Amino acid sequence: MKRARLAFLVVPVVLAACSSSSHVSAPTIAPARTFQLAGFEPAQPVQPGRATTLAFTIDQPSGAPLTRYRRGPGPHTGVHLIVVRDDLAGPMIHHHPPVGTDGHVSDRMTFATPGRYRVLIDVYPASGPQRNFQLFRTIEVAGAYNPPPIPPFAPSVDVGGYRITIHGKPKLRAIQSAFLTVTVADAGGRPARFTPWFGALAHAIFFRAGTLSYFHTHVCGANTPACAGAFGATRISGHSSTPGRLSVGVLLPQSGTWRLFLQCKAGGTVLTAPFTLRVR
Repeated sequence: MKRARLAFLVVPVVLAACSSSSHVSAPTIAPARTFQLAGFEPAQPVQPGRATTLAFTIDQPSGAPLTRYRRGPGPHTGVHLIVVRDDLAGPMIHHHPPVGTDGHVSDRMTFATPGRYRVLIDVYPASGPQRNFQLFRTIEVAGAYNPPPIPPFAPSVDVGGYRITIHGKPKLRAIQSAFLTVTVADAGGRPARFTPWFGALAHAIFFRAGTLSYFHTHVCGANTPACAGAFGATRISGHSSTPGRLSVGVLLPQSGTWRLFLQCKAGGTVLTAPFTLRVR
């Protein structure tokens, strides 16, 4: 489970002692020392439909590049790149790029349509006080941009020759866990057989309209070790033990309109199905 949060380290502040002088000096407070993106590319607007290099290094609070990332099975490792257009109507990009020994990350992606895109970089350092944290950037894709309204909830989405269906209209409340029952069937109505992808049978990635608040959970199976996650004592990872059937965990921090991008791999293809959810 991942909730959007930016980890930082604050330099301790030493307050000036009391004095009999009539002159009062304000203490000097050093700026917060944070993880930062260095050398981010692209620095200029890019063209739609053309492969673009997205690259960066993450500098630690010390100023040295972060080079040691969590490794092993499961999805909670390395660096995740998740990119959405700010109206949440366009496609989503979800990559786990390799990290160089010097900490440099470089990836290639294509932005299909013009607009402003939010780049969310989810980071899993090998050590430190937090399991993961997020950093953000914006990329402008050139061209006329007329964002459409977010569509209402529809229970089924057809993508890549499969139909992905949420059963029952979800009744979601902020800060209350819930599970959605989802089926995935091919054009002949046969249940899909899922292949693990990025350490899980399915990824459920949520963004809130307007603020672009973020939540990400997984659907686990018998062959996805280290997949499960929890928020405190609350289990939020879903599960799947039957072909074509997913139980998707949800725990959203705010009310409002959210877009769920549900991803799974079936028939050798990664499927991404967008759904609109209302959270009270």
